[in-house]
Amino acid sequence: MKRLPDSELELMMIIWELDKPVTRFEIEEHMDSERKLSPTTILSFLSRLQEKGFLAVEKEGKNNIYIALVDRETYIQRESRSILKRLYRNSAKHFLAALYDGDGLSEEELEELEEFIRNKRSN
Repeated sequence: MKRLPDSELELMMIIWELDKPVTRFEIEEHMDSERKLSPTTILSFLSRLQEKGFLAVEKEGKNNIYIALVDRETYIQRESRSILKRLYRNSAKHFLAALYDGDGLSEEELEELEEFIRNKRSN
């Protein structure tokens, strides 16, 4: 699975969030209002996502309907593992240290991490 550039990932995040087959118009309606992309640009991104195997396209009247072929959890899991491997040499400790160095972790964040670790150990 290929890593998506931010512009294509933005569209996939909208499609995943809507959790149904969508049109370009629906995607545009859910884009950040400050982010102005032309319809042609959006169609180009959607075409690239189709070529990469992230989307299927079906014709419904005059509209194309875009259907996610890759689910959000699968993509995020692979991307997270890739970042961990590339940037932190598979060290969760170094990854967490990079996220929180200087700021420290709140008591709530520490408890959340401890609960996550407990759950992973019990599985």
